[in-house]
Amino acid sequence: MTGFVTLFQKEVLRFLKVSLQTILAPIVATLLYLLIFFHVLSAHVEVYPEVTYTQFLIPGLIMMAIVQNAFANSSSSLIQSKMSGNIVFVLLSPLSYQEIFFAYILASVVRGLIVGIGVYLITLLFFEIPLHFPLWTILFAILGSSMLGALGLLAGISAEKVDQMAAFQNFIILPLTLLSGVFYTVQSLPPFWQHFSKFNPFFYVIDGFRYGFLGVSEVSPYKSLIIISICFLVISLITIQILRTGYKLRN
Repeated sequence: MTGFVTLFQKEVLRFLKVSLQTILAPIVATLLYLLIFFHVLSAHVEVYPEVTYTQFLIPGLIMMAIVQNAFANSSSSLIQSKMSGNIVFVLLSPLSYQEIFFAYILASVVRGLIVGIGVYLITLLFFEIPLHFPLWTILFAILGSSMLGALGLLAGISAEKVDQMAAFQNFIILPLTLLSGVFYTVQSLPPFWQHFSKFNPFFYVIDGFRYGFLGVSEVSPYKSLIIISICFLVISLITIQILRTGYKLRN
């Protein structure tokens, strides 16, 4: 386990070294979202009985911050290693592909959770946020960040330039996140977009995580858990197989 722990520590130290950019900046950006939507919609929107719009919004924003930073951590690390050429030191180490994969994923989970906890603690200073099922909240936070960490690893392997990675972030991750019900209930959408949302795995991550806070959700948390687990398993198997073949890593 020495090599696995070393690679994990290296990845954690990598984003902690620039914590102003990797931790503080995402927290501030998420709080700005909260500030804007709180002032604009809190007095006009009611989503669930006895649940204010602010209480509905905060869990979604926390989860959005978690998954986006989990994706950014693994994807940026890999693309930087490829461009600088130091990825060779990871590939030549006596580590299995599974150890390499899970070291990157675990570091992504840690960064996502640090940002999410930071947002949560700051919002507690100003708002009363219920927490009905903490275990569900923790489970979806870990599983959601793991899925996005694996997706970030897959994107980092596939991309060859920073602009390709930015395109992946801007045209896939960001739209799927914003269309996952962070700022609204899916039931309030037109029928077409309701059906579209049911094919968006990010929706199940947000909805399940919000269930842990509010005790209510648009779909069963068990259904969300199954769908997210399947998505994570599929992405993980694909990524580990690509690591094994050395696609866009060994050339």
